Amino acid sequence: MIKLFDRPAPAPRLMQSEIRDMVHATTPATVPQTIIGYARVSTVDQDLEVQLEALASAGAGRVFSEKRSGSSTRDRTELQRCLEWVREGDVLVVTRLDRLARSVKDLHDILEMLAAKGVGFRCLQQPVDTTSSIGKLTLSILGAFAEFENDIRRERQREGIKRARAAGVYVRQPTVTKAQILALREAHGWGAARIGKELGVHKRTIYRNCPEGWGAPIVNGGADVGREVVGA
Repeated sequence: MIKLFDRPAPAPRLMQSEIRDMVHATTPATVPQTIIGYARVSTVDQDLEVQLEALASAGAGRVFSEKRSGSSTRDRTELQRCLEWVREGDVLVVTRLDRLARSVKDLHDILEMLAAKGVGFRCLQQPVDTTSSIGKLTLSILGAFAEFENDIRRERQREGIKRARAAGVYVRQPTVTKAQILALREAHGWGAARIGKELGVHKRTIYRNCPEGWGAPIVNGGADVGREVVGA
């Protein structure tokens, strides 16, 4: 009988241990997360100990803490240092959201900043965790609420100004004062246009905030240095 071809030899079977070793060799090592904590109380007579213990239990290797009001993010120096310190792959942890932010917009802005740096965020006592898919959805919802909060604030401000004007109690603060105008006029003998240029406003603002005296002699140290004609 003529043998037309040889059947190829079967491929050798791999042991389970060999397969496991091959998978581990091709899978990149997981970089362990670095947990950074932030704690804050509003006054110097309040205690940070409870927050520090909770953050330590959550695995925080470093904690930034301060005793300062949360009215402004810029005024919280330790928070600023914390936001500058964290790096991609880190997770920022706080005990409560109000320890980090004082409004929905403030919280959303901070979380957006962290997301841009590749930093996760987790709150221990409230369900916010941006390291999960649900947490990322929460961030999107917070963004919508932040925009809604801004719209409400602007609307309330407009309504408040409208009511104050109707009651005759709303007075817009002038950009320049009468004292500033008179000081420049008496010191240099300048007209409204020149004073406005010096103060960075239109001459109409000068006339509105200091309407009198432009047709009278301008005195500098007791000397008559000329007359200003309205409209100059």
